[in-house]
Amino acid sequence: MTTVATDREQSKAGKRPVSRTKIQSGLREAHWWPRRSHLVWILGLFLAVYAGSLFSPPLLDDADATHANASRHMAETGDFVTLRVNGIRYLEKAPLPYWVVAAGFKVFGYDTFAVHLPLALSVLALALLAYRWGMLAWGDRAALYAASAVLTSVGVFLFTRVFIPEVLLSLFMVGTLYCVLRGLELRKKAWIYAAWTMLAFAVLTKGLVAIVFVGAALLAYGLFTGDLRRWRELRLLTGGLLFLAFAAPWHILAGLRNTGGAQGHGFFWFYFVNEHWLRFLGKRMPHDYNKLPGWLYWSLHLVWLFPWSLLWPAVAIAAWRERSTRRDFAWRTSVLLGSFTSIVLIFFAMSTNQEYYTYPVYMPLALLTMAGVVIAERRFALDTKVRRWFIAGHVVLTVVGAGVALALAGGLWQSRKLPYVSDIGEMLAHRGVGDYTLSMSHFFDLTGPSFAALRLPATLAMIAFAAGPGISWWLRKKGEHKASTLTMALTSAIFLIAAHIALVRFGPMLSSQKIEARYEELMDSGAFAKDSELMLYGDQSYGSSIPFYAGETVPLVEGRSTSMWFGSTFPDAPKIFWTKQELEDVWGIGRRKVLFVPLEKRDEVDALLGKRQVVLMEVSGKALVTDRPLGEPAR
Repeated sequence: MTTVATDREQSKAGKRPVSRTKIQSGLREAHWWPRRSHLVWILGLFLAVYAGSLFSPPLLDDADATHANASRHMAETGDFVTLRVNGIRYLEKAPLPYWVVAAGFKVFGYDTFAVHLPLALSVLALALLAYRWGMLAWGDRAALYAASAVLTSVGVFLFTRVFIPEVLLSLFMVGTLYCVLRGLELRKKAWIYAAWTMLAFAVLTKGLVAIVFVGAALLAYGLFTGDLRRWRELRLLTGGLLFLAFAAPWHILAGLRNTGGAQGHGFFWFYFVNEHWLRFLGKRMPHDYNKLPGWLYWSLHLVWLFPWSLLWPAVAIAAWRERSTRRDFAWRTSVLLGSFTSIVLIFFAMSTNQEYYTYPVYMPLALLTMAGVVIAERRFALDTKVRRWFIAGHVVLTVVGAGVALALAGGLWQSRKLPYVSDIGEMLAHRGVGDYTLSMSHFFDLTGPSFAALRLPATLAMIAFAAGPGISWWLRKKGEHKASTLTMALTSAIFLIAAHIALVRFGPMLSSQKIEARYEELMDSGAFAKDSELMLYGDQSYGSSIPFYAGETVPLVEGRSTSMWFGSTFPDAPKIFWTKQELEDVWGIGRRKVLFVPLEKRDEVDALLGKRQVVLMEVSGKALVTDRPLGEPAR
């Protein structure tokens, strides 16, 4: 009677009544969109941190342009089944991210914006999902904090600088968990069918690993909560059929259209056995990945969730002291996201891994962390231990910030008299950490003189780290908790803006777009004949932006390796692979050869061609060379 009366009173007042189901399950009433002030803050953070990546730098070599090449092939040929890179089958990836970017190419053209727009929008969608989930489970403040943490965590930012599927995979997998939990709480089958659909999209984004993670997390959740007995509500038969309707057609078509590769293997073996099972065991062919040392794998998550990871001790203590046996929506959310996070982290601790493989846990960790921050803020004045660890987190952040600010100030001071150099690659020492098979290897190339090219981002970062952490600490001690936490978010946002500016300055080193533009300029000016042949020395990943911006298939010299290997074994593969002996035999004979030489292969090419090469352009140690002086006819 009380509930009915309340509903009527709310209805008369023009408010949406709270359903009995929500009261019984502990769901908080929340609107679909954030409050206006929250929405302005969230969109402001998003635009400040992520808008710049939509336009600059140009597509980077390696994964960024390689994957863009696959999408370009789709857009140009209309073949949405078989991915191809530089004309060669590229069967190791699921297709959905490439479909999305191919559609973007049709609308926006072949540029950075079309490639990076889906990545940026996926981050925004993750932040809004964190807000919605946090609102339902813990209320307004936790929702605002969670969205802010997603948008300002280092790892979320760092691994959306290049076209990789992790952020889209995160959105679909976490979205699947959200839909399942909502469906079970509200007992509405529409949510369950939405979960099956999102799981299918996750599989089409990065393969069967999505089923493993989501399935294992739901099993662990069911066993812990006792909800396993409600398995019929997951509608395994009809939901499974819906899942197959979305996920199966591409897999079947890809298998039928791609047979007869190495040792008679086709798509089914390469994709399911080699890319899933053998990759997990570290026996994938070809072996072109390193595995992070265990201590580094775990400790790096302090970096990927920085600065919020510094609050984990206070969060853990506060959450433990305020633990509840009440099995409400917040408790169920914690169990489900905790199970999912643990399973993903343990899985990749055992498997081969790259730094970004655990990206799907960043949003769950951010949501759980910020829910704990709200609890810690509530206990701050009364709980000495929580207060001590909370302040300790701020002390560490302030000390780290001061150290970074001093280091940046030192670099700026040392480079104060050095002229600005647009090509930062000429100022770096290439140390080859991890043999460049880890995604972060190039960060170890940075040296002191390069600060001359990084004055603006270094200054921004120095100011942010010098002032932000101290202000946040001061506000926390005064009990201005919301202002303190949002100051941390703002500090991180300014640092990430500086990081993006620095990445743009690294553009000439990480992308070969300028070299391809020089090739086009020479062609257009008539400096050499239109039938001149553009070639690339080494693996295509060394200069994958070259074929992308050229819009043509580029022959590879000594490049039948890594991602090009399996596709090259099909009988209909184009004849684009040259040996260095074949190059040497025709160098200077017949039509002009124009060769892109990556930094890693300069010594090898110098030994092979010597003084017979004419350098047309050099950028960051990379070179564009030809086999005769400009204007000289073919021999």
